[in-house]
This record gives sequence, structure tokens and C-alpha cells, in this order.
Amino acid sequence: MHCMRELKVNVRKLRAGARLPAYGSGGAAGADLFARLGATVSIPPGGSAFIPTGLAIAIPPGYAGLVYARSGLACKSGLAPANKVGVIDSDYRGEVMVCLHNHSGEPRDVADGDRIAQLVVAETPRAEFSEAEDLGETGRGAGGFGSTGR
Repeated sequence: MHCMRELKVNVRKLRAGARLPAYGSGGAAGADLFARLGATVSIPPGGSAFIPTGLAIAIPPGYAGLVYARSGLACKSGLAPANKVGVIDSDYRGEVMVCLHNHSGEPRDVADGDRIAQLVVAETPRAEFSEAEDLGETGRGAGGFGSTGR
């Protein structure tokens, strides 16, 4: 049996009617983020628009909020975060915005309350980078894109 760790994340509503992130199922890794709009936003083909959530989120130190596409929205409507994966740093306290890009050939509308992305809160150890002359050998070596045959 797997024991899930719970992490308290404080959220401040910046706009009336904003919805807290919510998990769609007991096993969901990402919590849905919802649009908080005054009016429907139409995103033209190939265009992008910043969609507000109406929330500020205090990601705890040692963690990051990773904003991913919702697979259904991306696959069915062609709407996905323009930067592929957004990062909410633990010291950011402004409104969480999702820049959605329309990859489809048709205008797409985003309405107030629509689920626009998913938030994964992930542990992020702080790396100490140090210069080295030798990085050690591996089976892959310097093989780049496609070098593993997959």
C-alpha cells in the first residue's frame, strides 16, 4: 500500500469567484487550474492569450509549481501552455496566469471557469554546480537526440 504525503499549499483568491486548484480523481498527479475571466476570450489559430486564474499560490520553499497542459484540452482543442511547462517559483506571489497557445486551425474560446491547465507541485532540490574536467564514462556517452534507438 502506497502512503501519499500531503503538502499544505496556501492559496489567496485575488478575484471574486476564483476557484482553488482541484484534483479530478484520487490518483491525479495534477490539480486543475481554472480560468477566472470577466468575458470569454477567443484565441485565434496560431495565437496565444494570457488567461488569469484569479489566484496567488505560495509554493513552499524546496518545491516548484509546474503548470502542464490538460491532455483533453490539448488533444481535442489544440490549447496548451505556450511555454510547454510553466514554472511557479517558491518566492513568486503574483497572480498565476497561463499563456495558452492555440495549435489548431480554428479559433478557440476560453470561458470563465474552464479548466485550462494542471498544476503539479514537485520537490526541487537545489543543485550545486561545479566545474569538472572529467564527467565520467557512461554507456551512452555524448550520444544526442535519437542515439538510444528509441
